[in-house]
Parts: sequence; C-alpha cells; structure tokens
Amino acid sequence: MSINGKAYIAGAFEHPTRKAVDKSLAQLHAECAKGALEDAGLTKEDVDGYFCAGDAPGLGPLSLIDYMGLKVRHMDSTETGGSSYLIHVAHAAEAIASGKCKVALITLAGRPRAEGMATGTAPRNYGPSPDVPFEFPYAPTVVNMYAMCATRHMHEFGTTSEQLAWIKVAASHHAQHNPKAMLRDVVTVEDVVNSPLISDPLHRLDCCVISDGGGALVVVAPEIARSLNRPLVKIKGAGEAPKGQMGGRVDLTYTGAAWSGPTAFAEADVTPADIKYASIYDSFTITVLMQLEDLGFCAKGEGGKFVADGNLISGTGKLPFNTDGGGLCNNHPANRGGMTKVIEAVRQLRGEAHPAVQVPNCDLVLAHGTGGSLGTRHGSGTLILERE
Repeated sequence: MSINGKAYIAGAFEHPTRKAVDKSLAQLHAECAKGALEDAGLTKEDVDGYFCAGDAPGLGPLSLIDYMGLKVRHMDSTETGGSSYLIHVAHAAEAIASGKCKVALITLAGRPRAEGMATGTAPRNYGPSPDVPFEFPYAPTVVNMYAMCATRHMHEFGTTSEQLAWIKVAASHHAQHNPKAMLRDVVTVEDVVNSPLISDPLHRLDCCVISDGGGALVVVAPEIARSLNRPLVKIKGAGEAPKGQMGGRVDLTYTGAAWSGPTAFAEADVTPADIKYASIYDSFTITVLMQLEDLGFCAKGEGGKFVADGNLISGTGKLPFNTDGGGLCNNHPANRGGMTKVIEAVRQLRGEAHPAVQVPNCDLVLAHGTGGSLGTRHGSGTLILERE
C-alpha cells in the first residue's frame, strides 16, 4: 500500500530545553505533545493514535497514554533507535490510510545530559541481545564504532579529516542563527581538525552534542489537514531498513540508507536531484557523509568531495542540510536525533526556518534518520515530504 498523499504532518514541536534538571521524562513527553498539538490547532481529545519508542518511560505507550490522558484506538512502539521517529511517521501514515486512526501523535524525550550519561564514550550494553556476549567484552563504544567506519572510508576512498570537517562547518554556519542551539560559534575546518581526538580519526568537533529535551509530531488524515489553518505538508514517500552484521559479511562503507532511500524515492516518484533541502542524521560527521552517498546525492566514495567547500551551507551550497544546526550543533535529544530531522524539514516546507537559512522555494525535502551504530547494527528511516 502506497502512503503517497495518504497523510500529512500538521504539527511539529521541538522542546526548547537543552538541560532538564527540573523535569521528569514523562513531563518532557507531555510538554512536547502539547506543543505539537497546539502547533496543529488540535487538542489531546482529537488524538486517536499514539507512537513512541524506547525513550519512553515505564511500559512505553501504555504508560504515556495513561499519563497524558489520551484515548486512542491505535498505538505503536517500534524501536529502531534514532530512526524510530521517521519510521513512526511512515507507520502513522499507513495506519491512517487503513482507517486505524485519523490523528496520530508521536513523541520523543530524554535526559542524558541531566543524568550525566557518557553516551558516546562508555560501552553500551543492549541487554539480552544475542550478540552482546560476543561484543561487550571488547568494550565497544558508540564513537569507536563510527570511527571504524570513518577509518575504512578513508582507506577505501581517500576521504580526509578536512572533508569531514566541512560538515561541522556547515552545521555551525546554520546554528549561529538558532538562539536555542548548544553550539552557536561558527567554526573553521582548522578548528575541527585541531580539536582533540576522541577516537581516531574523529575529533571532538566531529561529534554531536549531548542534550536533554525532545520533540513531537502530529500526523493526520488528508481531510483533517485541509480543515486546519496550517500549511499542508504531505508525506510522499517512506522507506525503512535494518543493517546488521550479516553473519560476518561486514562492509563498513555503506549504511541502511542504501535500502531505505531508494524505497522512499520510488514511492514518492522523485529523484535525489529533485530535493531542495535534506535533514540528515548527524551523530558524527562521518554519519552524514555516508548517508549522503547511500541516499544517492553523490556516488559512493564521492562524499568527501560533495560536502567540501561549503556545499551543505544554505544559500551557497549544492544541498542545504540541517539548517537548525542539527545534532552537531543544536540538539540531539535523548541521543535520538531523528525526530528533530523531521521537525526542521517541516519548518523548511512551511517557510518557518530562520530567514538566514530558509531555502527559497522549498517544496520538496528529505529527512533521514539512523538508529544504533553504523559499525555494528542499525536501522534507517527515510521520508520524502512535499509542500502542497
């Protein structure tokens, strides 16, 4: 079943906090939900579908539906890390198209900064996962897993640290206009490559921020979207894909976007050349570069050249990206930046991005998220959205 034109994003909200020492996780979810519903011009009484992922407290949707006083007839707790929320948008569109609900609420929240979590540099235990006993003794960390991908990409294709640095430079050029961004100073390539090494070849400024906060989206049926006094943001295409260890046949040079991207483009009946703006998951600079290749914006191995010389900067570059500053500079709530990728894509389509970074005539955008680790296993979610 194609979801092209079957649902619209009517509400989007990014929580303003970056450190929530005075708020519970459930409270952050509720505040995000309230903000997105108000943005859409709806109330919680209108919600009949609810979506959340592993960041939700307690029993996930059961706990939060009760906490927020929702009355729903459809719920979904798909968990694929940071890509969950893009996949939730697609699943919400599918549920709406099949008559399971008409107003779907999707929320994300987290407090890793307030809780002092070493999210990138401490070994991450995924619980009873069957692969953990084989990997955990080697103390894999998030940044090490991504550094392996960067090292392999450099070996295979000649990618340089200076080329990766351009991704951070572009994000910083955008973040300077975002008063809520955690890092607002514009940086240079030299600043990035001279910052301390965290895991060779990734430097401190190749890494995303760690922040509290969250966000929410409201996906609605077409007739409801047209009844609201909001710009029409149509869901045109979506793709989702996992990538694992594949029994040891590991190739670190590509991501799940190699499958989720083509699926989304085919459903939307557009090509990468048609996209005016891209929201790309940016846990690390290498994450962006590899996803741009796998999504078809450039050939495999050409990502370094594609991102160099400011080609991702709005107003001058080939493909404006992450105009809020992204996870590299603005906000990476709960270590799950996929939600904010959709939110900024919606802002661009509505013409609500900061005037200094708003893409002219922005009518077709891509949002892409990754969850897990590019070096081991991860999920990928791709959305194509259009201003109708």
